[in-house]
Amino acid sequence: MDMKLLAVVAALTVVIYSPPSEAKPISLVERCYCRATINNLPKSFIRELRFLHTPNCPFQVIAKLKSNKEVCLNPEMRWLKNYLRNAITKMKKYKQPN
Repeated sequence: MDMKLLAVVAALTVVIYSPPSEAKPISLVERCYCRATINNLPKSFIRELRFLHTPNCPFQVIAKLKSNKEVCLNPEMRWLKNYLRNAITKMKKYKQPN
């Protein structure tokens, strides 16, 4: 048998019978959810907010709108900063021992 053919058969056997990988490609793992943000969205359009903090991405705010669409918000918006500041203040107040 030809050595090249033997090498190809061996390589195909390894590929076919090796267990499938469960890992995601690096390009998908390192991507941030929010690639573009919206700078002006009224609070009245929002149903809920989610906050993501992943190691390789900046702080991300995802808003689910009343139309069930999800958009990324700029965390530097004035009303959003006030919302976060108030939420942190309330959390600190509840954690204080009486």
